[in-house]
Amino acid sequence: MAPIDPKALRAAFGGFMTGVTVVTALRADDTPVGFTANSFSSVSLDPPLLLVCPGKFLSSYDTFANCSHFAVSLLAEGQEEVSNTFASFAGDRFARTAHSFDSHGVPVIAEAAATFSCTTHQVSPAGDHCILIGQVAAFENTGHQGLGYVGGQYFSRGLERAAFDESNAASVCGAIIEDGNSVLLEQTLKGFRPPQCTHSDRGRLISALQNTLVGKGIVARLGHAYSVFESTNTREHHTYFLATGTVTAAAGDIVAVPIGELAALAYTTPAIARMMTRFAQEAQTRNFAFYLGDTEDGAIHDLPKRT
Repeated sequence: MAPIDPKALRAAFGGFMTGVTVVTALRADDTPVGFTANSFSSVSLDPPLLLVCPGKFLSSYDTFANCSHFAVSLLAEGQEEVSNTFASFAGDRFARTAHSFDSHGVPVIAEAAATFSCTTHQVSPAGDHCILIGQVAAFENTGHQGLGYVGGQYFSRGLERAAFDESNAASVCGAIIEDGNSVLLEQTLKGFRPPQCTHSDRGRLISALQNTLVGKGIVARLGHAYSVFESTNTREHHTYFLATGTVTAAAGDIVAVPIGELAALAYTTPAIARMMTRFAQEAQTRNFAFYLGDTEDGAIHDLPKRT
């Protein structure tokens, strides 16, 4: 049997979509410690058990391998910075993070999607980690959407679903379609824009967009939602997806623009101009982010990295 490539195996494991947690405990001197983990799973309802897998590379490994109590905070959308802090910050992580304490004095993260206070049930060695099974003594479920993680990047499914909330205003749906090193844009009298359509039934937006693309001679595969915003003037709801595709038939209003030239074009609206400029910048590193807001202000959230 050929030896396993650890980097390739890590990448394969990373294709499994998980949530993001912060696991916390107390040292013998009651100093709090914590680390970010996506190796979390529910185990049993009767008795109520869960597990996490601390790595032996952690400076706090001995604490978790020998603790009598610990807590797990399931992070919510928008708590990427909390995750990053407990994954890599070398200073006082709790000083940078809002938190409270459970009945055993173990910190739990404020505004998390859910928190679980546990008594250690079992610890089992497992290669370069251990399996820490806890019996849930108390928990809180805030109802917030959980923060997702896949392929080394955060994602927010709840934010993407927000694109399809009910609304009485007209809805616009479009796609930023990469064709090699270029992007397919529609050229109008007012300027450039991604190919798009308008539909009164938001539930049919994607199928309407796909029909529009076919009508323009474009074969495209839609990916993640990239930008969702509401016009502060017209109240129109706009959703734009990342996509890959190509032009298969002559389409006079569709042009392929090199990604490096996108920022210099004149677009139909300032909002689209900002979106396309952001896309051109993020395309350099392939680290794309999801925007949710309106035409004046909003928030950026990481998406899985595209290759």
